[in-house]
Amino acid sequence: MNAARAEAVGGGRGTRFLNWIDARFPFSKLMREHVTEYYASKNFNFWYVFGVLSMVVLVIQLVTGIFLTMSYKPSAAEAFASVEYIMRDVEWGWLIRYMHSTGASAFFIVVYLHMFRGMMYGSYKPPRELLWIIGMLIYVALMAEAFMGYLLPWGQMSYWGAQVIISLFGAVPVVGDALVEWIRGDYFISDITLNRFFALHVIAVPLALVMLVVVHIMALHETGSNNPDGIEIKQHKGPDGVPLDGVAFHPYHTSKDLVAIIVFLAAFSLVVFFAPEMGGFFLEHANFEPANALKTPELIAPVWYFTPFYAILRAVPSKGGGALLMALAIVFLFLLPWLDRCKVRSIRYRGWIFKFALGAFAISFVALGYLGLQKPTAGVELGSRIFTFVYFAFFIFMPIYTRLEKTKPVPERVVFDGGH
Repeated sequence: MNAARAEAVGGGRGTRFLNWIDARFPFSKLMREHVTEYYASKNFNFWYVFGVLSMVVLVIQLVTGIFLTMSYKPSAAEAFASVEYIMRDVEWGWLIRYMHSTGASAFFIVVYLHMFRGMMYGSYKPPRELLWIIGMLIYVALMAEAFMGYLLPWGQMSYWGAQVIISLFGAVPVVGDALVEWIRGDYFISDITLNRFFALHVIAVPLALVMLVVVHIMALHETGSNNPDGIEIKQHKGPDGVPLDGVAFHPYHTSKDLVAIIVFLAAFSLVVFFAPEMGGFFLEHANFEPANALKTPELIAPVWYFTPFYAILRAVPSKGGGALLMALAIVFLFLLPWLDRCKVRSIRYRGWIFKFALGAFAISFVALGYLGLQKPTAGVELGSRIFTFVYFAFFIFMPIYTRLEKTKPVPERVVFDGGH
């Protein structure tokens, strides 16, 4: 009896506290709109966990980044030594640094898979064009964040990688040289460059990234989530106004996402504790040497998540042409909602032409990533040109083959466990 009374009193206090918050901040309303009464399709598969995993990695990067800045010195004379100090003398500093470096690669892995899922199931099609554009802006911000953070350890590959990428802006007509000098803040990559990259990496770009993520989620919850069948679940509602093929995001999808998060963190921990360098893919061996402007590494290559675009850059003899093509490789992704003329969203009901084209695109992207890591031989150059053509052919010919492809009938309701 006393236990029941205590529970009732505790519940009453909790309700009063929640009411006090709601009178000053719409907490319950936000929870209903975006969690407990946000209805998503019941037939989500494992491809739909990568958006949540991106949020998990973002939190890991923000938290570990804050702790790293407590001991890092953004100075050309002290940056490399401060990273070594973090690794050797700061308590658990090695773990924080390895979590941050592994998190950078994990971020791109889950984002690339998230983008590929959107391409498979037509998540860029109406009414989600703006959602896709915002997502692509997040990708560009993530690339900027990774590039600026890459310079901060002030190792050999950091220095020379930044030298190559910044010099690409010199290909811009008329203002190229002035633009390169403005980005560096000096006539060469120096202490000033490191300081401004540090400021952008820890303040400006993360703020933009977080704001874009919030806007991305708001846009997603306004249009509603897509699903593997590419069907709008809002078109079929019950008498209570709830989509017949939808379930509340919490607890149905959050419980499944929790399993994916646990599996991801287990894999993430294995990498952090047993293979943080990943054979030189996550942390290059050359970056364990201090930056030396008088000694050029034998092979200058960016981190693996930039190598597809680096291979496109090297595929063109002209510096200006290569830089233009590399920029277009990202611009075409923004244009995807308007290049695809097929009325069917999901790859499940699209013709073999699109399936073949998307498969060829994925293979070309992976192949370009591999070729971007190799020494520039004649064979590597030829392979880069072939796969660059395949990459761009996917977009350039898309308005033609998507209009001509034969599609399968799309069901009225979502398919779940072999039925409706």
